Amino acid sequence: MENRKIRVAITHGDTNGIGYEIIFKTFADPEILELCTPIVYGSPKVAAYHRKSLNLQANFTIINKAEDAREGKLNLLTTFDEEVKVELGAPSKEAGQAAFIALERAMSDYQKGLFDVLVTAPINKNNIQSDDFHFCGHTEYIEERVGDGQKALMILMNDMLRVALVTTHLPLKDVAAAITREAIVEKATIFHQSLRRDFRVSKPRIAVLSLNPHAGDNGVIGTEEQEIICPAIDQLAGSGINAYGPFAADGFFGSGMYTAFDGVLAMYHDQGLAPFKTIAAEEGVNFTAGLPIVRTSPDHGTAYDIAGKNVANESSFRHAIFTAIDIFRNRANYDEPLANPLKKLYHERRDDSEKVRFAVPKQKTSEKQAE
Repeated sequence: MENRKIRVAITHGDTNGIGYEIIFKTFADPEILELCTPIVYGSPKVAAYHRKSLNLQANFTIINKAEDAREGKLNLLTTFDEEVKVELGAPSKEAGQAAFIALERAMSDYQKGLFDVLVTAPINKNNIQSDDFHFCGHTEYIEERVGDGQKALMILMNDMLRVALVTTHLPLKDVAAAITREAIVEKATIFHQSLRRDFRVSKPRIAVLSLNPHAGDNGVIGTEEQEIICPAIDQLAGSGINAYGPFAADGFFGSGMYTAFDGVLAMYHDQGLAPFKTIAAEEGVNFTAGLPIVRTSPDHGTAYDIAGKNVANESSFRHAIFTAIDIFRNRANYDEPLANPLKKLYHERRDDSEKVRFAVPKQKTSEKQAE
């Protein structure tokens, strides 16, 4: 890793929401600038409007390209020069387009290697829709844009709890059909690897939630547990992944069982996120696992109801930055010893029951022995 501070790209999100407020409040603490070099992808004019409306003392340095970012400064990269009408607390297509332009520029810069991690301020999923953005949210867009064919996994986390989702932004009526053995195994496998590489948990224990109330009550309230989820757990166990369940969600969270596991795999969005946000309060972070890019965000939305009132809590956004930095470092430490693996130093012999490996270095054969 280069001897420089980690570069944190930050997209300004919906310009009528609380994005700039939580950004300014976060970097009002100069100690954060000792940890990273922030690059806000946005608009100086919009940023200045928010600063004045909120009556905040926030200084930023305007740059035109990421290469010019200065350490010790809150760098604001100009992604567009056009005038944008800011209507704090009001959804608009103009605000959604401003969010998309900043996000698209950040993705282009990531592919050029101009920053290390990405933290996204909230968007409005309806306002941002266009011919260029036809996704349910950041996660799906980033997966297609820079995923290189890898699959994303949404993880909501804090210091006590990590919740991953098999399905994300799906209407509830479509969830059951999307719960397949293959989907559970795929998401749990990504989760397992993320726990090891991103969070440095050597032997992760994953709790798998049920789909139906009371885990189906042996088929009385649904058969997905018996026909899909249990076979998926067995398959995961066969591949060396410590997966347990299925657990009925209400009892699992209500009794505090989640404290015995390194991660929880929920079947659908609200099943995992409703209890998580209750437990996490204002320190929750949304992490997109499974992709080359490290991307985090606060676990809340645009908060139109309080936009412009200077009452938004920046705690979740601050934790999103800390989390992105930690994961970036964890990945570097995890990958370093794997960069130059040793050559294979054993022979393999198969007997009647199983393959037996002997850690015996190959010996040189003398000319006399060869005769």
